[in-house]
Amino acid sequence: MELEPRVAILQDLRLQTFDSIRFASYRTASKLRYIQKSTNLHLVDIWNVIEAFRENGLNTLEPQSEVSVARLETLVSSLYHNLNKRLPTAQQVPVDSKAGLLLNWLLAAYTSDNSGKIRVFSIKVALATMCSGKLVDKLRYIFSQISDGAGQLVAWKLGEFLREVLALPAAVYESPTFHYKEGLEEEIFPAENKVTVNDFMATLMSEPGPSCLVWLPLVHRLATVETIVHPTVCSVCHKENFTGFRYRCQRCHAYQLCQECFWHGKTSLNHQNDHEVKEYSSYKSPSKQIGHSLRKSFRCVPEKTVQVLPRFPDQPEKTLNLSHIVPPSPLPSHNGFSDPSGLVHGHHGPHPGLPGQHGLFDRSARSTRGPQAAVWTAPAARPAQPCLAWPPLLPTTRSTA
Repeated sequence: MELEPRVAILQDLRLQTFDSIRFASYRTASKLRYIQKSTNLHLVDIWNVIEAFRENGLNTLEPQSEVSVARLETLVSSLYHNLNKRLPTAQQVPVDSKAGLLLNWLLAAYTSDNSGKIRVFSIKVALATMCSGKLVDKLRYIFSQISDGAGQLVAWKLGEFLREVLALPAAVYESPTFHYKEGLEEEIFPAENKVTVNDFMATLMSEPGPSCLVWLPLVHRLATVETIVHPTVCSVCHKENFTGFRYRCQRCHAYQLCQECFWHGKTSLNHQNDHEVKEYSSYKSPSKQIGHSLRKSFRCVPEKTVQVLPRFPDQPEKTLNLSHIVPPSPLPSHNGFSDPSGLVHGHHGPHPGLPGQHGLFDRSARSTRGPQAAVWTAPAARPAQPCLAWPPLLPTTRSTA
């Protein structure tokens, strides 16, 4: 596959109106979301990315090692080939063009020369950050790459992660605001602290979180609100049923703005940009708001609790050692089980056709309804024996003694 110019997607990015967004965090998140959708990475889950790393052998390489562009191209192409296996035929993505687009952008973000090499850790951080999936799953994977065997964060590896992940804002021309500086990792986690996976996720997913990474959770929030419809009218552009975030002024009565107007600083009437506003990612009708307020005043609605992050074991799970596992033997005695005693339903004797063994369940005649549906097999013909009734029959005459 012939490489396209590395600046092709970046030139396309400049044609958008993202640079006129007032806030650096929203501007950066919008640009990265555009890259994500342009390369169809929003259709590739974090678990698909991890599986692609394993299929292409990146999990066996040292993070600081380098791979060739050809190997990176194979990895990227496998992502889209596996994606097409999961998509309907009408929604298939063009593998060559999308793989070339993503390949060129990764090279532009992480290589400054024409050496034809890129670090393994750069690939892992970039794809794990730019793919879809839950942020908590992404952070767990990142932590597994920057922690030691005892489940503790390694300070210098955290610094490497910050260098790599902050190359993404730099790739969309946002390095003046979000960039790496020496000692940044110690500002987030002091060197004397022992940081576990739960501490790592709690810090990075808190509000507002580390200032250098405020754009990271915002990318996920942008993806969530893209399909949210607000059945109201923007007070500036008068657009109805707009999508995205909704903003309500806390000073002006019933003054609401759509995402585009607020981000670009558009105003009307007496509203000013320095007014305090509140951001909404969903819509609740005024009648429901009044009812909620009344129920809350009568203590019918519990106070809203803070979202609790899932807890994970501080110690990493040990991998199973399967080298000593021996395939089971068909003989029960070799697997630690004693031979059946044959005392089933009060019958004795050898199983027909299986000399020397006892038991009257035909294991070869099981039905498909499960292990408890074993078929009862009648014993072989035997000489007639007196049948003892149970319980014993009572005498028909009573004694008068």
